[in-house]
Amino acid sequence: MGKALLVLSDGTVFEGRSFGAEGETTGEVVFNTSMTGYQEILTDSSYKGQIITMTYTQMGNYGVNAEDIESSGGPKVEGFVVKEYLDFPSNWRSNMPLGQYLKDNKITGLEGIDTRALTRHLRNSGAQMGIISTVDLNPESLLEKVRKHPGISAFDLVKDVTTKEKYSWNEGCWKIRAEEQKSRRAEEKTSELPNFRTSELKRVVVYDFGVKFNILRNLADAGFNITVVPAQTPAETVLEMNPDGILLSNGPGDPETVTYGIENTKKIVGKKPIFGICLGHQILGLAMGGKTYKLKFGHHGGNHPVKDLKTGKVEITSQNHNYCVDINSLKGKVKLTHRNLFDGSEEGMEHVELPVFSVQHHPEAGPGPNDSTHLFTRFRKMMEAGKC
Repeated sequence: MGKALLVLSDGTVFEGRSFGAEGETTGEVVFNTSMTGYQEILTDSSYKGQIITMTYTQMGNYGVNAEDIESSGGPKVEGFVVKEYLDFPSNWRSNMPLGQYLKDNKITGLEGIDTRALTRHLRNSGAQMGIISTVDLNPESLLEKVRKHPGISAFDLVKDVTTKEKYSWNEGCWKIRAEEQKSRRAEEKTSELPNFRTSELKRVVVYDFGVKFNILRNLADAGFNITVVPAQTPAETVLEMNPDGILLSNGPGDPETVTYGIENTKKIVGKKPIFGICLGHQILGLAMGGKTYKLKFGHHGGNHPVKDLKTGKVEITSQNHNYCVDINSLKGKVKLTHRNLFDGSEEGMEHVELPVFSVQHHPEAGPGPNDSTHLFTRFRKMMEAGKC
């Protein structure tokens, strides 16, 4: 491991050691508060354009495997920053160390810095562009480079992560061993999701703005026949498929750059039931005439409390976004359904007349808690009500 620098656009410099690929990378620096799930985070397409700092102190202890990914094509992050990298994984599912995984996928990592100090700085100053380098160790030179970067809002990052071709999906969520499942059911007094017959499946088209595989798995478990289409697929093509509903997926970057997604969504609102998640929630808000704004340092992690205003219940949620929909800008077309209890920001909405709803958090988790997975069942029930 050689010396490496992280330089933020405000001139703050952090010196550490490199792990993963050698080289230089630029991205928006944000922090994630999840304690586990680094492989799912690395492969979440919503992180395209960003350098991720993990607040938990040790990363790499359980290695990397071929299954715990949330998108095809390897990691989507621009860089990865940790306090302490463990190069000796101990887990029966591990295929390789985290550092080797980053190296194989040309992702630059930085370890050995005070990630608490970096996190506090980002909380106080806001998320900002940064550059990690193992080849240029001159802070002034790196600062000049990062300040020339226009920022991720200058790019449509969805085009880089969406599928190129339409495809079908039928894999459900992974199940634990039968004896453990039986024991857990007895303790929690819950039952498994219904085992839907093929004739009972509802047909859903998923607009892939950077969809996580766990969204598709949860849709399968909720009784859906799933077709995933590229982000730029015309609304007319999707409507000709005559689905029972349409899901607008998560994805990276500024929602205002995804102009084709906004225009296509305008054409499907009122035609089919719609469920939006994260970027899909933001695109839906813009399509209905609303506005979005950027949060100071975003929400990234697996421990965010969100209150469901319809039920009064508080759910611990997984989150990954930098932008928020201004519900008031929609002028009474929707009502607020969820609120973040960390900062009071708006987390969900539903149309006052049409079968349309969306949330800012990630009900599929991966990584994170499963408190909000019931929203996929709600989507199915909304279709069964037959309002469109």
